[in-house]
Amino acid sequence: MTIPKARRSQLLSTYGVGGLFPSESTSFMIAGLHEWNLERAEHISEPRLARALGVTELKAPPAGGKRDIPVIRYPFTQVCPKCRRIGPLSKLSKDNDGRCKFDKTVDLSPFRLMGACRKGHVSEFPVFRWLHKGQQDQSAGDEHEMRLNVLGRTSSLGDLTLSCTCGVESRSLEGAIGSGSLIDFGKCEGLRPWLGLGTNEVCDEYPRAVQRGASNVWFPAVRSSISIPPYSETLSKLVDKEWHILGNPEAALPPVIAGYSAKWKGRFSVDQISREIERRHGEEEDDEEISEAKLRADEYKALVEGREEEGLDSDFVCLRRDVPDGFESLISDVRKVTRLREVRALQGFTRLDGAPDPSGPVQTLCALAPTHLHWLPAIEVIGEGVFLAFRRIALDEWAAGDFAQGRAKAMQRAADRAAADYGRPQAPVDIVKVAIHTLSHVIIDQLSLDAGYPAAALRERLFVDDKMAGLLVYTASSDSAGSLGGVASMAEADHLGLALREGLQRLSWCSSDPVCIESTGSGADGLNLAACHACVLAPETSCEMNNSFLDRALLFGTHDEGSEDAGLFSELVQKAI
Repeated sequence: MTIPKARRSQLLSTYGVGGLFPSESTSFMIAGLHEWNLERAEHISEPRLARALGVTELKAPPAGGKRDIPVIRYPFTQVCPKCRRIGPLSKLSKDNDGRCKFDKTVDLSPFRLMGACRKGHVSEFPVFRWLHKGQQDQSAGDEHEMRLNVLGRTSSLGDLTLSCTCGVESRSLEGAIGSGSLIDFGKCEGLRPWLGLGTNEVCDEYPRAVQRGASNVWFPAVRSSISIPPYSETLSKLVDKEWHILGNPEAALPPVIAGYSAKWKGRFSVDQISREIERRHGEEEDDEEISEAKLRADEYKALVEGREEEGLDSDFVCLRRDVPDGFESLISDVRKVTRLREVRALQGFTRLDGAPDPSGPVQTLCALAPTHLHWLPAIEVIGEGVFLAFRRIALDEWAAGDFAQGRAKAMQRAADRAAADYGRPQAPVDIVKVAIHTLSHVIIDQLSLDAGYPAAALRERLFVDDKMAGLLVYTASSDSAGSLGGVASMAEADHLGLALREGLQRLSWCSSDPVCIESTGSGADGLNLAACHACVLAPETSCEMNNSFLDRALLFGTHDEGSEDAGLFSELVQKAI
């Protein structure tokens, strides 16, 4: 059998710990971090993010060797495509080699259904009990040989029927994925196979049947940060890589520091290295918690201040540019970010309920290892982008108006319902953030046309709280599309002004209007108002809020009397028309 392979980025975004990895005719579950081969895991320097995540080190997923990241075959329930027998792998395969013991030329296929609960546990679909439901004796024995038959009329679950040699009446899988379909079979057993045997938890949830390839089986909780000075400098990254030695005052003696200066080919003097070590020690003595809000505030400050000098030793180059004519009342600063480095780390994952918002309420995540480890998997990518800072006072004045407050109340009701449904803490809706978020999607859509990048290659990063308001649209990709310069060039005043006007004017109307603009709740859990796939919804890889909390009407107003001019950019769009 061919050893399954995946890109490093996929081990954070698609097939991470606890997720299912499809390979040929079977599927595997990625094992916990405690099983990974750390000898091939490269160090990634980003101490701010590591500290925010409660670890001392970030490492790239190991690569270059076989079995660097162990996997387990999952689900265990298998089906023979030829004889149609269904059962556990140990019963259908003689040597657990994945081949049917009744016909060695046929590879077994994993059953398409599995169980999952909101606390992240997984389980096998109860095939035997589903078929024998209602019988007093539901213990599987040798007299029971089940088969999964395909009627061939459609591809729905209703065309899949289970039968057994005991003579029980055949039963289809229709309704297996419906809400509450597994309630009759007991509560979740708290299984965590990615962590190994003996790691079960007590769980009071009822499992829900899902298709093993469904997107809701695994949602990664990825935290990220932009490298800013001094962490973006080469010296800081070199010292961080050797911090296990240089961080020890008894070991970091002048001869040792001189040795590192020579190792780094004299690029940095002993005094420079010593000052960097002192700075790191002072940073570690600071007991201030680095929250997501703190990370964003530091990045916002660095972007506004800019960094004019372009040097080969920096992963952060941010140049000041003029604000386009006509936007001065709302936009205070524009920055051309010709080089940035983003580090993304996998903090945990969830199932069924969707990925958590990094800036939202704290959610309980599924563990990546049986015990707390000193490291987390991460990747680093290089890109470029455009940064806009907004006048907070002007936004606050607009947000206090009746129109914005009315939209905020509608969204708040939807958010409160979703929080109650999923058992999450309630969080207030920031209508300013919703407006900036929607504008970010407008810019992504327009840059995909003007800069020649696919929308999926662009990402947003929002900086919104009581004191700041800004957005960064950037490329941060592991391939060449991340640093071709096309997005950064759009920060020039003439290019940016034209792009903003065209994007706002084009998306002020939607092909689904008036249905879209008059919507009272759309998208997942009704967390959007005027937003649909024909206007401001973006690719999932581009949006950091899962395409939620979007409202095009906040930018352009609605067709209701008195609301035509209530949007942030209503006046500008009307002038353009």
